[in-house]
Amino acid sequence: MARIAGIDIPKQKRGVIALTYIFGVGRSRAKEILEKAQVDEGKKVSDWNDDEIGRIRDAVSSYTIEGELRSETQLNIKRLMDIGCYRGIRHRSGLPLRGQRTKNNSRTRKGKRKTVANKKKATK
Repeated sequence: MARIAGIDIPKQKRGVIALTYIFGVGRSRAKEILEKAQVDEGKKVSDWNDDEIGRIRDAVSSYTIEGELRSETQLNIKRLMDIGCYRGIRHRSGLPLRGQRTKNNSRTRKGKRKTVANKKKATK
């Protein structure tokens, strides 16, 4: 198993797909990395030699990925919350922040339903 940026890359997959296991690397960036490292994108990870892995590591190191990217994202969210803008308030309250409706959906943001019991009517 090849280890790039602290992540174990699966051996049986093609290079482009395997690199997407790294946080912050999608298909297009994976293609860029392999192009920069001069490795065929259709080649499986198990067929990479040590020289190719080294070149890929160098190409990957030029991007902000994994822990650094996660912390940068968290700092951006914290900044929004601190300045009290609309998006920050929505983050703070755990609601969707890109204009989605919340009456019927948005269960992934709001979490499991919390049932509220009805008030009993007073008898005469």
